[in-house]
Formats: sequence, structure tokens, C-alpha cells
Amino acid sequence: MPTYRLDIEYDGTDWHGWQIQPDDPTVQGAIEIALKTALRQSVSITGSGRTDSGVHASGQVAHFFVEDEVDAHRLLASLNGLLPTSVAIRDVRQVHDDFHARFDARSRKYRYRIATRYIAIGAPYRWFVRPKPDFDVMNQAAALLLGTQNFSSFCRTASETENRICTISDARWIVSPDRMGDVDFIIQADRFLHGMVRAIVGTLLEIGHGKSTAESIKEILAAEDRRAAGFAAPARGLSLEKVEYDEEGQ
Repeated sequence: MPTYRLDIEYDGTDWHGWQIQPDDPTVQGAIEIALKTALRQSVSITGSGRTDSGVHASGQVAHFFVEDEVDAHRLLASLNGLLPTSVAIRDVRQVHDDFHARFDARSRKYRYRIATRYIAIGAPYRWFVRPKPDFDVMNQAAALLLGTQNFSSFCRTASETENRICTISDARWIVSPDRMGDVDFIIQADRFLHGMVRAIVGTLLEIGHGKSTAESIKEILAAEDRRAAGFAAPARGLSLEKVEYDEEGQ
């Protein structure tokens, strides 16, 4: 059956996450309704991963399959005409029939945005943090997250995920050279656990505020207990930025 890939961007502020839910509006649910209208058939889509309520995405990827080939360019225009302005389909293209948005992903990249000064433009997508933390110490701690490790301490307690081993290839804070007070945390890994990025951000900020040392990351990881880590940062600053695949057929 013909398989199609969707590249998706959304403002998660008013959505109850990505994954479809019976009684709440979700991004997946909205796209499936738009696809049903555009294609005149029920279509289920599979995303590269879930994002929680209030979390945004500029690089979400999903796939679906249909009985017959469709005009991708026409479908792109139709979907964006049907969807609310908080969801945009950036691209629609046919891929090989075995493509799977979740299982074929090699890595995922998230960005968490904070502001250390009062702002108006972009405020809904940054978490205002005062006092200003020590980003040098936070980067020392972030470096200790790199590699393949058990991240149970940064996974929600209620999560049913048994495999909590992840490989982080990038984790760092970047101070904007153009806008004073804008600071982004970049993190990339082969996979992420439920609530993992927000728990890491909250923990690093506690370290940046002197509540613990950079070296404490080692003890937190070794504990394999969510209670050992810090609080979860608010959803508003988090965005799924990129999902990477092998080039062939994607």
C-alpha cells in the first residue's frame, strides 16, 4: 500500500499532547480528521513519538498508508486549509512502503527555551527563569549525560516503559548572541523517556542555582529513581525540533 510521510509543525499550547485521546483535542486527532475529509476515507497516522500537553514541535514526523496513490501537493494544500492555524503540515511525500515514522528514526532532537530577562515577543514559548543560573556549571553537568546510560531517574514514575536505556549524543546550553537573556538547551538522543527532557532541564536549573553540584548528575543517574532528580520544567519551553532517519527512502 502507498505510504506517505508528513512533516508537521504545531503550537502545543491548546492541545492535550500529540497522541489521540477520546475526550480531549490532540494534534494527531486533528490531523486524522483533516485527512478523512481530504481523502474521503478514514486514515490512521503514526508519529515519531508523543509530545505532552503544551509541548510544541517544529519537526514532528508521521506516516500513513492508503489504498491508492494520492496527489501529495494537492493533499498538502488541502490539509493546511482544513487544519487550525496552530497546526501546519510542512511537507507531504510518498516514501517506501516499509517506512515507519517511529521505528525507523535514528535520533530525535529537542530544544528547551528559557529567558533570563523580561520579554514580550516569544514569551509564550520561553520559560522565564530568575535569578540567572550559572550556565557554565550547567554545561558541565549536561556533559555528564552524554553516552549510553540508564535514565530511570529522569522518567515519570507512572511510565510503563521497561527499557530505560538511552544514548544521548548532544546536551548543551546555548546563550543567544543576538538576544540578551535568551538561552536554549539542545538535547539529542536515539530515544527519550516519558517526561525525560523536562526533568533534565529542571534538574540542570537546580544545579545552575547552586542547589547541587555538576557532579551530582552521576549520583542521580546511579539512583535510577525519579525522586533523586529535580523538578520537571514547564511544557511551554519545550519543542521537538528534528527527527533524523537514514536518507534512503525517507
